Amino acid sequence: MGNSCVTCSVPGRSNQGQSQVSNGAQTTFKWTIDGFSSLLDKGNAWTSSSVFQIRGLNWYLGLNPRDTKSGDKEEYVSLKLVLAQRHVRSDTVVEVSFKFCIYDQSYGKHHEEHQVSHNFQSTSTTSGTSCMIPLTKLKEKSSGFLVNNCCIFGVEFIRVVVAEGNDVSEKLFVQKINNICSDSQVYSWNIDDFFLLKNPSTSPEFELCGHKWFITIHPSGEDKSGNYLSLFLSIKVSDTLHQNSGNLVELNISIKDQETGKHRKLSDRCQFSKNSPSWGWPKFISLEDFKDSSKGFLVKKKCCIEAHVAVIGSSKIEYYYSSSAYAHLCACIYLSCYSASGSLFVCLC
Repeated sequence: MGNSCVTCSVPGRSNQGQSQVSNGAQTTFKWTIDGFSSLLDKGNAWTSSSVFQIRGLNWYLGLNPRDTKSGDKEEYVSLKLVLAQRHVRSDTVVEVSFKFCIYDQSYGKHHEEHQVSHNFQSTSTTSGTSCMIPLTKLKEKSSGFLVNNCCIFGVEFIRVVVAEGNDVSEKLFVQKINNICSDSQVYSWNIDDFFLLKNPSTSPEFELCGHKWFITIHPSGEDKSGNYLSLFLSIKVSDTLHQNSGNLVELNISIKDQETGKHRKLSDRCQFSKNSPSWGWPKFISLEDFKDSSKGFLVKKKCCIEAHVAVIGSSKIEYYYSSSAYAHLCACIYLSCYSASGSLFVCLC
């Protein structure tokens, strides 16, 4: 899959469409990020969109606005497509043809990657980094990509084997002003005897940033292979939380090195909701490294897992249906931002 972009026409209905229907709809997920400069302030890191459903499968889009290439000092804007379902059968292959697009809001000369195909499966749920353009080019006024601090990214699904199509849209606002929980809060789970844990086991329930959470550990791996330790953070979804509401969260989970302080830590920025209440890493650390006494993760059967959580926003997804039978989904992202003057934000759908 290449990294070059080409000029493309305005995306719309197309007769390339569904994998088993000759005149199906070209299905698109659009992701508007309002307050793009604030996302740049967060540095070289991936931000995940809401989990959306296309052709009966769950997906999310990843964006890194300050990505780098080996041997290149320039910064790039990168996109990737991820199949969000953690339990894809090992014998299942999802054949997908798609395009990434960055929308020119001024002149309509959108930049789009050449159509690519990728086989998603249990061992390859990510398309890989793609559609990288220099950040300096995106910020050029003449490009039309960044208008009033707003950028629009998208992915067009041209062909997905055995599925039905939806048009999906999300708008994400990233606010400079800190909210009441933009500074991460911490929970530590001390495990006295790792070898007594079941597969899986959960931590006691704890509260951070006004929400209740728990950590799930798979001591012999989510796939029970015995090769890796898996860790996930889950939000306890209350009965009052609407099916289509969620929280934008910056999180990191670490296993503490009790000897030298060289902890094993992984981070992500993602959205927790009823549809996706759990995020984490099936291969957090190899069991060989975890049990290596010289690394200090497991000392006299004891280990400590630490979760840092910052809730930087909330989301609301609304569904619209037109007479043309195309389903349209819009994800509105609120950042519950606060200053001395109080709450700042509104729906961005």
